[in-house]
Amino acid sequence: MPYSMTGFGAAEGPVAGGRLRIEIRTVNHRYFNLAAKLPGELGGLEGELRERLRRDFDRGHLSVHGRWSEHPARAGGFAVDLDRARLVTDRLRELQSALGLGGDVTVELVARQPEVLSSAGDGAVEVVWSEVEPIIARASAECRTMRAREGEALAAELRHRIDLLERSAGRIAERAPDRLVRERDRLRAAVSDLLEGRALDEARLAQEVAFQADRLDITEELVRFRAHVAAARDALAAARPVGKQLGFLAQELGREVNTVGSKANDAEIAQEVIAMKGELEKFREQLENLE
Repeated sequence: MPYSMTGFGAAEGPVAGGRLRIEIRTVNHRYFNLAAKLPGELGGLEGELRERLRRDFDRGHLSVHGRWSEHPARAGGFAVDLDRARLVTDRLRELQSALGLGGDVTVELVARQPEVLSSAGDGAVEVVWSEVEPIIARASAECRTMRAREGEALAAELRHRIDLLERSAGRIAERAPDRLVRERDRLRAAVSDLLEGRALDEARLAQEVAFQADRLDITEELVRFRAHVAAARDALAAARPVGKQLGFLAQELGREVNTVGSKANDAEIAQEVIAMKGELEKFREQLENLE
């Protein structure tokens, strides 16, 4: 079953003593295109993230957003600069006295001042890929499930378009032989008018009709058209990304339809060709969302 390129998945789990939430959103794109916005602690894991997602997604723009729902504890805690705290306290009291302000100089007020409190050591959080990967895998699986549901609906729509194209081709195939009969009768009438009652060279007329039959013949185009339709049906039944293959087949179908139109020489066939071009355009539009 083909996949759509539109999907969403999310998951969270324990990482480095905290809880990490990962969200994956995908939309259509010609190639695999990843845009990751992760907490700084995960900055070194983008390479592993890309390779992991390439296993699940062949095409599409992937927006991956990560955030801590619970921040991990940082090593080292906090350090207090007592000299700085005393200096800040003294200056605040001087300001209070000089301006005649009331109130107390509290611990909270002093602690908020720059450089009174600082992280002890580097406070770095060590995040390992083995903890992050299961969360990525669950979010990816959920996104793929949504893309599969969308893909099923897309495939049904594409099959419907193929059915309509095939019916039009069948009607053209049924009507095509009548063109030669009408062309023969037209030539006979035109030549008879020119001869003004003189005898008609039936052999020469048959030769001209044969020439016109060869020029207007669309048998090969219809055979190739049916072959491309069969290939498109097979692709839609395959359990793999088929968007690029179907795009190529749509081009080939369009080429055959255009050739049939140029050889039509018949108003009803020309109308069928116009309808087929419209269906092919709708077919291509739906392919924009198929992986």
